[in-house]
Amino acid sequence: MTLRFYDSATAEVRDFIPLIEGEASLYYCGATVQGEPHIGHLRSALAFDQLTRWLRYRGLNVTVVRNVTDIDDKILSKSAEAGEQWWALAYRFEQAFEEAYDALGIARPTYEPRATGHIPEMHALIQELIDRGHAYPASDGSGDVYFDVRSWDRYGSLTHQRLDDMQAAADVEPEFNGRKRDPRDFALWKGHKAGEPATAAWSSPWGAGRPGWHLECSAMVGKYLGDAFDIHGGGLDLRFPHHENEMAQSQAAGRSFANFWLHNGMVTYRGEKMSKSVGNTVSPAQLLEQAPALVVRYYLGQANYRSVLDYRPESLPEAAAAVDRIRSFLTNAARALGPAAAAAAAGSGAAPSAFEAAMDDDLNVPAALAVLHDTVRRGNTALASGPADAAGAAGADGADGADGAGGTDGESVLREAYRQVGAMTTALGINPMDPQWQDAGGDPAALRALQTLVETQLQARQVARSAGDWAASDSIRDALALAGIGISDSADGASWSFRKN
Repeated sequence: MTLRFYDSATAEVRDFIPLIEGEASLYYCGATVQGEPHIGHLRSALAFDQLTRWLRYRGLNVTVVRNVTDIDDKILSKSAEAGEQWWALAYRFEQAFEEAYDALGIARPTYEPRATGHIPEMHALIQELIDRGHAYPASDGSGDVYFDVRSWDRYGSLTHQRLDDMQAAADVEPEFNGRKRDPRDFALWKGHKAGEPATAAWSSPWGAGRPGWHLECSAMVGKYLGDAFDIHGGGLDLRFPHHENEMAQSQAAGRSFANFWLHNGMVTYRGEKMSKSVGNTVSPAQLLEQAPALVVRYYLGQANYRSVLDYRPESLPEAAAAVDRIRSFLTNAARALGPAAAAAAAGSGAAPSAFEAAMDDDLNVPAALAVLHDTVRRGNTALASGPADAAGAAGADGADGADGAGGTDGESVLREAYRQVGAMTTALGINPMDPQWQDAGGDPAALRALQTLVETQLQARQVARSAGDWAASDSIRDALALAGIGISDSADGASWSFRKN
């Protein structure tokens, strides 16, 4: 096993060797809870959920920290506009994020600290930076404290920029820029301003105020993961200035900080950047209105985490067809194998080596999904061809582990395909047989009964099509459509899904 990840700091794919053998520590930036979550938030959280699952699959004990930024300028501004307490607005949107994460099967982190719960740790870090000559209080008594970027000669190393080429930090109003020694200096502590709620200020050695955005993460990482940890993650849009500033202030305070920096790509809408002002953002509610949660998870997680994911209205139906192929195979295979054999195969053993190699290679999910769907096709061949032919087809395919038991009959081929598909989908968090995905919390037994009935109709339809009885085929299709079931035909056979009105 050699795990390899692309490290943004070194701009290369490197072997991942945990700082502590058998352990892995991951911090990734969670939400600034100023509004409802959107598709970009979900994509980022899902990318690091996939990473966490794979690290655990590889036998590592993983500690995951995902922060909540529950105080900042936008939260104060939006709460004032809404006539709502800032902490009430922040908590309301925090719950909206949690509901969206839960719906998509994004596992809760080991720790999910809020910024407002770590003020003492932030004060200690600020004082340490001042003592080391890397931070200074504003001279006008405003209560602001800034990081001195020119005091740290490695500033810009994460994003590979020269200091003089960087933009000014937008930490104070233009008329107060004289508070800074350099326009690029960023706020560690923001002095309380007139008009801001008294509840949004904490006492400090430099005056009442609140933390700067970048400071929060460094303080919380230190508390939960220590001075050095394995992986820091987040969206590509956070590399600068947020992550650059996090790294600078942490290392300037004498902390090694992150060994790897992983950044997920953005989500676009028909090739264009998503923007609330343009009106082309997509919310979790909108996604879940169009497709079941498992389909949304499959769609958001099917691309390489570093690539741009382009959303189009046809994206979810394509993902639904892929999920239905997997579900149909697992359902039919379990029925063909029988309860005892299916139960024995489910969840046993490892995924194919080709799948593992793809995931080990910087989480190459597209290549891993290719192995998954090849295995589904091989399993469907075993179902359709009969015992002898299925074994021969599997051997000719040359796929890894076609018959893990070394047998030559079609049943062993089917059993191994069933086992492997279960292992791969479980590793990715997309196993349709997982109780979480059973009819969005409905009765799993009822859904299994429905699946059996629909699959029986699809088999009858295939018999009619093979005989050229198109009238009977169309009659079955139309009857299913009236029941709210849509059929998709492909080279791999027919699959079904619930139709949206």
